[in-house]
Amino acid sequence: MDTAQDEQAVGAELSYPRFLLVYKFAIEELMTKLRILSEEFDFVHRHDPIEHITSRVKRPEAIQDKRRRRGIPADLSAIAEHLDDIAGVRVICPFISDVYRVAEMLIAQDDVELLRRKDYIANPKPNGYRSLHLIVRIPVFLSDRVEKVKVELQFRTIAMDFWATLEHKLFYKYDDRVPADFAEELASTATMSAQLDARMEALHERLR
Repeated sequence: MDTAQDEQAVGAELSYPRFLLVYKFAIEELMTKLRILSEEFDFVHRHDPIEHITSRVKRPEAIQDKRRRRGIPADLSAIAEHLDDIAGVRVICPFISDVYRVAEMLIAQDDVELLRRKDYIANPKPNGYRSLHLIVRIPVFLSDRVEKVKVELQFRTIAMDFWATLEHKLFYKYDDRVPADFAEELASTATMSAQLDARMEALHERLR
């Protein structure tokens, strides 16, 4: 099969729901785990460490675009191996301490395997972006087999999510060509966001 046929075959398989279905199931498994942690922690400690949760499975065309950019072979097993963000879950927490608490409670579970961790809260990106990123692998139990599926998790505070969402909208509007003064202003507002998180965390500690 030549390269064009490979591309066509993989594109068709990605569009067909079976390949992406296990990622949907993996998200549902993680969402259930997170909701249980949220409700149980709130019951015991009278504080819910999760504000809200969102999720998504990457669109087939976005998977294909990223595969081509990274030079990944036109093969479903290669895509599953090399792409970590086909399934994504974002967890928004009230306070920074909640971000780390929920992340640690989740990866402490026996069936959650931590593959990678990037702490952009302790070490923000140059543009000011802050978040805790985890790549985990969890089992999905199907009718005839068990599949280990990778999911990217992003943990943020409300302030971090507010900043990241607006930063994304600005870059989308300007087609990634944000004026220099905008970039400086964004970095400045990221610093203000971090200061707000720190002050709210201090207030939270005083009330405990």
